[in-house]
Amino acid sequence: MKIIKGRCPPADRHTNHVIINNIGILFQMELIETSFKGLYIVQPKVFTDARGYFFESYRHDKFIQAGISFMPIQDNESRSSRGVIRGLHYQLNPHAQAKLIRVVEGRVFDVAVDLRRDSETYGKWFGIELNSENKTQLFIPRGFAHGFSVISNIAVIQYKCDNIYNPRSERGIMYNDPELDIRWGFGDYEPIVSEKDKKHPCLKDAENNF
Repeated sequence: MKIIKGRCPPADRHTNHVIINNIGILFQMELIETSFKGLYIVQPKVFTDARGYFFESYRHDKFIQAGISFMPIQDNESRSSRGVIRGLHYQLNPHAQAKLIRVVEGRVFDVAVDLRRDSETYGKWFGIELNSENKTQLFIPRGFAHGFSVISNIAVIQYKCDNIYNPRSERGIMYNDPELDIRWGFGDYEPIVSEKDKKHPCLKDAENNF
């Protein structure tokens, strides 16, 4: 797990265990709250053998046990090449989305920007490398903008949302906003950004009802 800029170390941990088949196999999912309230690193326990691997990528009851209310109703997937930046995206209330992000192929630098005006971390960003090897995930609550950069040749991302896509409420923040100063982590590669994402305003000018 590689956290590039989280401002503070993780603050709280919730570990859940399930014994199955009466043979003492221990399944674990660790939820680690960051210094950003409601923003969690999710680390599943991965079991490997000669056949391959197995892990639980999502368990609703474990999120409830950790005090997280998250009922996903839409799954999305994207495939991108090295140097691509997608973001920073969010939807306004009442169509805001919480997201659970994971990488199924490759590596990305995943970023969440706190847009909640009453938050102690308003206007700050959290960044973490997610990859297909350690299966680390990031849970992003409503009230954050989300984006990622691809730091491997190819990356495939899947993410769950608790609200459906609503184009009328879709908003964004410029990926290279100088006040945010996000370090996207892809070295000397020229960023590949859609024309739509290039037109987003900076945070100080972005529409926000959180």
